[in-house]
Amino acid sequence: MQLTGLKYGKQLMDIVDFPVAETLTENATKEQIEALIKKGGKVVVKPSFMGSAGKKGKAGLVKIVDNYADANQARKDLCFAEYKQGNTTHKANGCTFEEFVASDAELYVSITTSTITRTPTMLLIVEGGVEVEELPPEKKAIIPFNPNEGLRGYHVNDALIKLGCPKAFISPLVQQIPKLWDLYNNYGLTMIEINPIRMQKGKRPVPVACDVKAAFDQDDPAHTRITFPKEVFATELTDFETEINQLRTYQGQSDVVELNPNGTILPFMFGGGANSAATEVLGDKAMFSSDFGGNPPYAKMKEIASISYKHFLKNANIVQIIGGKANNTDIFVTIKAMLDALRENIHLNPNIHVIIGRGGPNVVQGMIYARDLLDSMKVPYKMFGFDSSMIGVLNYTLELDAWITANKK
Repeated sequence: MQLTGLKYGKQLMDIVDFPVAETLTENATKEQIEALIKKGGKVVVKPSFMGSAGKKGKAGLVKIVDNYADANQARKDLCFAEYKQGNTTHKANGCTFEEFVASDAELYVSITTSTITRTPTMLLIVEGGVEVEELPPEKKAIIPFNPNEGLRGYHVNDALIKLGCPKAFISPLVQQIPKLWDLYNNYGLTMIEINPIRMQKGKRPVPVACDVKAAFDQDDPAHTRITFPKEVFATELTDFETEINQLRTYQGQSDVVELNPNGTILPFMFGGGANSAATEVLGDKAMFSSDFGGNPPYAKMKEIASISYKHFLKNANIVQIIGGKANNTDIFVTIKAMLDALRENIHLNPNIHVIIGRGGPNVVQGMIYARDLLDSMKVPYKMFGFDSSMIGVLNYTLELDAWITANKK
């Protein structure tokens, strides 16, 4: 489940009293909009999308206006806007009018779980509105921290000093950014991102969240502590997503988002870190993004795999099984389930290749089973253990996919 923007992101920030831009919905009156324009001199109008729609600014869907007539026209233009991101078409369901925060500086901050250290990690950048992956390493502070201790002020302070943040901004940021850990740790989040934080002008700069993105673990009951309306996580589901979602049970996650049904890599991702890394690296080659962690039982994992093969195996070059070093997921059980399902569906694509990158309980038994079964089916494969770089495995998958595609011609 994902949330994007301030329509509900403001409600999330208000839980921990993190300063956030004042926000009105598409139902705002003329008087309310004019008051918001008067407050900041301008108002920012954005479409509201459900799910993980991003890069609205680059799509020309963010309007900054200084009068009611233009704001009202933006409302008409954006409330039902559509735009395509990759192979996904996003459709707006309303819009927001957001306070314009005058600022001399912007920042990016996120918290998620590292696939390398298996600990929560803060990513901090003293530039807002940026494409994180395009920045050089020296402009990013990546700070893993002990979950028992939490994100503390000194983590933020040291990162800001390292990045050359202006001194006047450090103390206000040190007071506010650790509040994001309270959200992440107590409300079932798997990721929280603010991009940008704008440092509001004044005698004392105030960090203000101007866009929020969050992902929730729907299997973690902690997310129900936030009383969002059901529509927050409503999306237009594909047939594939609908079938997988029906398998949601108390044990094992079954979160999928169809990315590109015409892709060439069929990826089974285990864990939020693998989901983020694989979705980012594989790009539009990935047919869907997924998180099947949480130790799913054999029957559930096999059914998930069978549904995935039914929808995607015919057009795939590679079946990818990827995840970090699991704490509790039984690798033997999950690999056996996915490969037993592959054996039953191999007639759909006898030329498929398999790449496995996994670690965790019973990984050796799982890989031995995979070796024997794939050898018997004469399916080419490559396996990587827990000591292999996840990014390296994903890049290997891309290179193999390109080679297979080139040799089909």
